[in-house]
Amino acid sequence: MNRNSIVFWIFSLLAAAASGVFYGYFYNGKISAIGAIFALFLCIPPLLFERGNLFPRLFDRINALPTPSYIFCSLLANYLLIGMGYFVCGTLLWALGFIPGAWWQEAILPTSIWIYTLVILAVLSFVSRVRELLGRDIFANLLIGRYRKPIEEERIFLFVDLVGSTTFAEEFGDLRAQQFLGALFAAFAGPVRRHNGTIDDYVGDAAIITWPMQRGLRNADCVACLFDIIDVIESNSEKWLSEFGRVPRLRAALHGGPVVTAEIGVDHHKITYFGDTVNTTARLEQLCRSLNTPVLISSDLAARLTLPDGIRSNNLGTHAVRGKGQSLGVMALVRPRGKQSELVAQRA
Repeated sequence: MNRNSIVFWIFSLLAAAASGVFYGYFYNGKISAIGAIFALFLCIPPLLFERGNLFPRLFDRINALPTPSYIFCSLLANYLLIGMGYFVCGTLLWALGFIPGAWWQEAILPTSIWIYTLVILAVLSFVSRVRELLGRDIFANLLIGRYRKPIEEERIFLFVDLVGSTTFAEEFGDLRAQQFLGALFAAFAGPVRRHNGTIDDYVGDAAIITWPMQRGLRNADCVACLFDIIDVIESNSEKWLSEFGRVPRLRAALHGGPVVTAEIGVDHHKITYFGDTVNTTARLEQLCRSLNTPVLISSDLAARLTLPDGIRSNNLGTHAVRGKGQSLGVMALVRPRGKQSELVAQRA
């Protein structure tokens, strides 16, 4: 568990316990630890589900639904999880003698709490969907106005491009190509979340993922995220073949450095990044084609991190990056063990 996860759980559990104490005081006029215990049992299952730790495949399916279906299924799933938590907590506390009354009165979710829960979950589901649409970090930063004034910072960027998307669209049509891209980008969500990244934008058939420099360097999360994405695709190769007739192949480039981050827009606000670092990453991804190499990383970024186990780098020397006006040290990232044949990107 990384530092961000630890902070999240400490804050969430304290907030849940406090809300339980407040609920008990508001309705019963007394402060009791029972309310905090109930609140923790009610909140932990939905929190685990929302973060993809509980029933991850179900979470991914719900998360990929259109917004109306997502809200309905999310409400249903969370209500069932809350009911399960209430049942377990009520049964335990009743069996241990901490609460009086009949067992069924303490273990079955009351109608009043059921209605209250639906209202709260509707709001939380809507906010959660908006946060997922914008990106978790972007949503939080927009709320607190962190980038209202431009800030200079160091960030890592990962550009991931689908190989052969034009050919796929010519063969199956634009609608089918869009469904293919939608399924692919949905597969990115889990690895990006696990490795503390943020999907900043989708540009055509490419996704742009970013980290603050120190977060991306920690445990080489920026590199691990990419190969986690590849593993997720490989592990579902049969599903890809049955649904789309092919397994996605990717080109990717990693680079990091200084950028200016700012919130822009009036009617539509967006956090965007300015500077040579972003442009260089895009050009490095284009260089994958001429070098016939699926994964490239700049030598500058590679020198600042320790590669994960099983991944090694091959120095490809310096290359002129189109539009940059100077040469850039480039390295290929490879994984000697594994299904390398599925990782080789052909020239478009």
